[in-house]
Amino acid sequence: MPASPSSSAQAAREALAVRLQHLRKDAGLTRKELSARCGWHPSKTTRIQKGDAPPSDTDIRTWCAACGADDQADDLMATARAVDSMYLEWRRLHRNGMRKVQQDWNTLHERTRVCLVYVSNVPPGFFQTPGFATALMEQITAFQGTPNDVAEAVAARNARSRFLYEGGHRYVVLMEESVLRYRTADPDAMRGQLRHLLAVMPLASVSLGIIPFTAQRTVWPLEAFYLHDDVQAVVETLTAEIKVKQPRELADYARAFAGLAEMAVYGDAVRDLIAAALGALE
Repeated sequence: MPASPSSSAQAAREALAVRLQHLRKDAGLTRKELSARCGWHPSKTTRIQKGDAPPSDTDIRTWCAACGADDQADDLMATARAVDSMYLEWRRLHRNGMRKVQQDWNTLHERTRVCLVYVSNVPPGFFQTPGFATALMEQITAFQGTPNDVAEAVAARNARSRFLYEGGHRYVVLMEESVLRYRTADPDAMRGQLRHLLAVMPLASVSLGIIPFTAQRTVWPLEAFYLHDDVQAVVETLTAEIKVKQPRELADYARAFAGLAEMAVYGDAVRDLIAAALGALE
């Protein structure tokens, strides 16, 4: 697994590595001796201790047995799984297609009362029309080389839009103006997507702000992120989904969102920007 760009994920991985290293030292074993007991090359021990290689459940059980600490294996395995879930590569998540991931997102949104969203590339999933979502997911599937279940995945993503209308959810969304202008789908699908944004704007559950190209930047354009009830941020990069739960980092995302919100326009100014983007498609 590549090193995470999120310090919280990397810090958790390194903390697990330190715990394993302490087990070895408490057992009075050198790296070479531990490796011999585990039946693997000493370089594997080094990679695990540095946090460069995530240990499997089998690795952890073998390590604990070698150190005479079998009673700690279950706790360490649970910790390793939690660390692993913080940084998940899209190819791994989509190895059987995209539908399951979309359903998991729906479960997260069902639990969320207030979701702060910033996007700089495409509208958030709960705002996407089927036509736009299909075009986007087909591009992602082709790029990742993962199984094509786009029709099922689009249906699952479209189901998320129900939270705009039920359950007392609140979505505060900031978009860069580029989101309105990028030709992610064909002109007809883009027109449908832009008109849909106009349709959802009046909903009581929605606050939509657009950061114009002309805004004087106080916060630079960022990767897309979703802040769920101030307890978890989900960050989307090209290669991975990163879950951030460390309070210091959550505070950074909240502060960034506040700064981005100050640069945004709202109400009629948003409608004007969407109308201009629609006009550019003619």
